[in-house]
Amino acid sequence: MTSETRARMVAGAADLMSRRGVNGTSMRDVVRHTGTPRGSIGHHFPRGKQQLIEDAIVFAGAQVSGPLGHLTRSRGAIAGLREFISLWRKALEKSKFQAGCPVLAVAVERFVNDAADGDGTDEAAQRRLLDLADGVFADWQRIMVGALRSEGVPAARARRLAALVIASVEGTVAMCRAARSVQPLEDVRQELEQVLAAAIPG
Repeated sequence: MTSETRARMVAGAADLMSRRGVNGTSMRDVVRHTGTPRGSIGHHFPRGKQQLIEDAIVFAGAQVSGPLGHLTRSRGAIAGLREFISLWRKALEKSKFQAGCPVLAVAVERFVNDAADGDGTDEAAQRRLLDLADGVFADWQRIMVGALRSEGVPAARARRLAALVIASVEGTVAMCRAARSVQPLEDVRQELEQVLAAAIPG
């Protein structure tokens, strides 16, 4: 059971979480979705579903932060914004509006651990998952802050604008799924571009 198998399971878990949410994604579903051996669960994820979800959060975050960071460094904040929105547009269209953001799914759902006692809630696991989701959102914001700062936007304003960008796009992805249209993303892109352009000196 190779690291390639593990990587497929992590990517598959992120994909399923984006479509079904955290609690709607089971280990069995991930195995079936990725075509991996059932025995690979215990081998690669000895802490079970929680560990798989943790890794899927980190994976999903990197899928955005990699291209977002590259483009903001090479072409600036507005180009980075366009890339950020383009990534979600492609994900929505490819999945026929079934997939959203797996990180957001973690942030809004309460994790139910089958191994926990009573009602399945596990406060430590919940805090851990929320901390990871918060870290991903913070990383995306950090990238936008860096891009805005490099173009002369004051630190406090850059921080607020970065929060506006991430929050706007994450919320708009949910709107697009409900509307089964990318028009909300296009509307938000145009408005955010104007806000950033007005904030960047010169």
